[in-house]
Amino acid sequence: MRPADTYDYAVIRVVPRVEREEFVNVGLLLSCEASGYLEARIELDEARIAALDPTLDLESLRRHLDTIPAICRGGPGTGPIGLLPQRARFHWLTAKRSSIIQTSPVHMGKCADMAATMEHLLERMVRRPR
Repeated sequence: MRPADTYDYAVIRVVPRVEREEFVNVGLLLSCEASGYLEARIELDEARIAALDPTLDLESLRRHLDTIPAICRGGPGTGPIGLLPQRARFHWLTAKRSSIIQTSPVHMGKCADMAATMEHLLERMVRRPR
């Protein structure tokens, strides 16, 4: 069995009306420097967003959210941020902002299976309870 690695994660939030500070969790960023893992998954629940602000431009929001997994993948075509080292991309994505797309504070944990941890955290932090 593979030994556990330390990872960092942050929840990706949409804050439709920043002045109200209401938000919906829409995704997750997961980074493990030891295993070279950096991934973002977005699961946009449009009904939940519309409940907070029915006038929000969802198409524009989707386009902006789609840049997050692209920056995680990095490489040509992802702009200057996508060319930074993996750890720098994670820190740039989790920097404090006052825009509609924000992240939670960074949390850490330890695991041996990053993909399973991503699923667990999405289930717990982003998806609607079943």
